[in-house]
Amino acid sequence: MMTDPVEAAAEPEEIVRTYLQLMEVRDLDGASAHLADEVSIVFPGGRTFRSLAEQVASSAGRFRGVTKTFERVDVASDDAQHVVYVFGTLGGEALDGSTFEGVRFIDRFVLEDGLIVSQMVWNDLAESGVLSR
Repeated sequence: MMTDPVEAAAEPEEIVRTYLQLMEVRDLDGASAHLADEVSIVFPGGRTFRSLAEQVASSAGRFRGVTKTFERVDVASDDAQHVVYVFGTLGGEALDGSTFEGVRFIDRFVLEDGLIVSQMVWNDLAESGVLSR
């Protein structure tokens, strides 16, 4: 995948925020433009995905929708990579139609050449009872 020079010049935090916003509204094509071809996306329980289509299909059986509220973003960089941690809470709708909010999450992203090569997700959805509703 070719990197757009304008996109490559974007700040790592901006890239991650844009990606997460696009995911929230399910603009998978737009979100995919921020991913490297060989991306690795790992969710709780070791569920690993190589595409957003796989990830969304897996989530469909877990909840109806989710939104993220950012509390803090930390960025660490060296010459080759940027690591972006996003801390916050999840809200949304469980499978039974009930709503939830305040569920903690942390996402860790690794970016190279302006693209996300890795996303690791930690959250308390299972512990909160949302997934059993």
